[in-house]
Amino acid sequence: MSKIIRAAKPEDIAVIAANNIAMAMETEKKTLDENIITSGVTSIINDRNKGIYWVMEINEKLAGQLMITYEWSDWRNGTMWWIQSVFVSEKYRRQGVYSALYQNLVNLAKSDNDCCGIRLYVEKQNARAIETYSKLGMQNAGYEIMEFSKK
Repeated sequence: MSKIIRAAKPEDIAVIAANNIAMAMETEKKTLDENIITSGVTSIINDRNKGIYWVMEINEKLAGQLMITYEWSDWRNGTMWWIQSVFVSEKYRRQGVYSALYQNLVNLAKSDNDCCGIRLYVEKQNARAIETYSKLGMQNAGYEIMEFSKK
C-alpha cells in the first residue's frame, strides 16, 4: 500500500471541492455552493500566500485533506497556522490518515521559525473530531468564535 503526503495540485481541485461539500453537509448540515467552493479551492491552490492544502494519497487516490491558512499574531510575533477543511474519505477513516496529515503539519511547524502554533475550530457537537484532536495533543484554547458574515 502506497501512502504519500503532498501539497495539493491543480488536478486535485475537483476532489477537494467535492470533499468540502461533503464535509459541510456531514458536520454542519450546510449546503455549499459548488461554484463558490471550487473557486475558493482553486484560489488557494494557485496562491500559497493564502494557505496550502495538504493531502494524503493512498494507492494514488486522495484519501484525506486539510488546509492551512495563516494569521499574524502580534502577541507572539509569529504566524499562527489554522487548520481548516479537514476531510477523510469514509473508506479511509480510522486508519491514521488525519493523524499522519497532522503529524506532517506539526513537523513542518517545528521547522518553521515564523510559525508560533497551530489552531483549528471545531463544531461543539462534533465529539468524534474533538476526541481525535485531543488524542493528538491539541487542547481547547478557551475562545468562542464570533463573526460578521455578509451572507
